[in-house]
Amino acid sequence: MKHVLCVVLLLVLAGCATSPPPSPAPAFDAAAAVATIRAAGAELPTELDVQPLQDPLVTDLREQARADEQAGRFDDAASALDHALAERPDDPAVLQERAELALLQRQPDAAFAFAQRARRVGPTVGPLCRRSVQTLLQVERIRAQMGDDAATARADALASERDACTVKPPPRY
Repeated sequence: MKHVLCVVLLLVLAGCATSPPPSPAPAFDAAAAVATIRAAGAELPTELDVQPLQDPLVTDLREQARADEQAGRFDDAASALDHALAERPDDPAVLQERAELALLQRQPDAAFAFAQRARRVGPTVGPLCRRSVQTLLQVERIRAQMGDDAATARADALASERDACTVKPPPRY
């Protein structure tokens, strides 16, 4: 009887064992990554940047998201942008802003997915193009820090793709 009781007690204790904690989010400076992305998207003085007409609701939601982000309310900002994407799912500017916000929320995989969509439906030249590609590049660098050996090569390829987003104006005579 003592042996049965000991076995039952051991089984109960084994059931109480804790599982290992989930792996922490990758260590990266999200604010610096987003600042780098936004700097890459700075308009150049000689660059033509064509902006499509905006839906007023989407414009209001983007402004709300910017205010929430500046106040550090990243979840509220994400909610506003998600609502804007529900209205205009293929708006490349909203997709890119959502990608940057996902980085601030420390969700690099989500940031990569949003940036890929923005790149696919957005312009192939100009500031938004550079921001989308720079986001992909930043995520690849994060993946490289996490031990993905192939991510460095992918980041290098993206750097040249980002540079191709800048088209020099034709010479004027």
